[in-house]
Amino acid sequence: MSVEIQFLGSGDAFGSGGRLQACIHVQTAETQFLLDCGASAVIGMKRFGVDPSRIDWILISHLHGDHFAGIPFLILDGQFSRRTRPLRIAGPPGVAKRVREAMEVLFPGSSGVQRKFAVDFTEMKEGAVNSFDGLSAIPYPVVHPSGSTSYALRVSCGGKEIGYSGDTEWTENLIPVARGTDLFISECYIFDKKINYHLSYQTLREQKETLGCRRLILTHMGDGMLKHLESVDLEWAEDGKKIVL
Repeated sequence: MSVEIQFLGSGDAFGSGGRLQACIHVQTAETQFLLDCGASAVIGMKRFGVDPSRIDWILISHLHGDHFAGIPFLILDGQFSRRTRPLRIAGPPGVAKRVREAMEVLFPGSSGVQRKFAVDFTEMKEGAVNSFDGLSAIPYPVVHPSGSTSYALRVSCGGKEIGYSGDTEWTENLIPVARGTDLFISECYIFDKKINYHLSYQTLREQKETLGCRRLILTHMGDGMLKHLESVDLEWAEDGKKIVL
């Protein structure tokens, strides 16, 4: 059984290098879901031929706009395209409140509209297996202030294991997220500087053996990382990149 992964957005919050914000589409024989849904997510879906109405679940790592602010646009797209398939969203504590508040800021009155499809929210339980119709996720807390707990996610789907760092500086909690996975997707905001709340390429190279994943791909790269890509010897993502596990 294969699992297809496509980066619909591989950039940081500021569109460095013209890249779209964090959004990763995962498709198995049973389901389609997103890892994060940045503000530009619907643009990415339509650019790369992903039907928004086929998305079953969105797993949100943390509540920063470049990771969840595409949800109001996805919901409204479903409303106007006559979606009937339920949309289910799982994230950190407070995810439902934050999405509804964002909807009211962006499109006043939109959070209370009656639609032809259900929008359901689940708060993931930290350190536990959270099961979601054909996939499961274990969230581990990481170091990235976002107004709620920020998570790295270890996801099981289609017989494969995928780790996703979300946004964080180095923490030992990344090890159980990555170890033994078929793919670990890690943010890599900067090349070699040490900055708070984000990972650098230098740190990931040093920790690669410790992480113990079968394949490592870098994403969420800022200008300070992008200008060094010619000297990078780890695999990195770009918008539209597809992987089959």
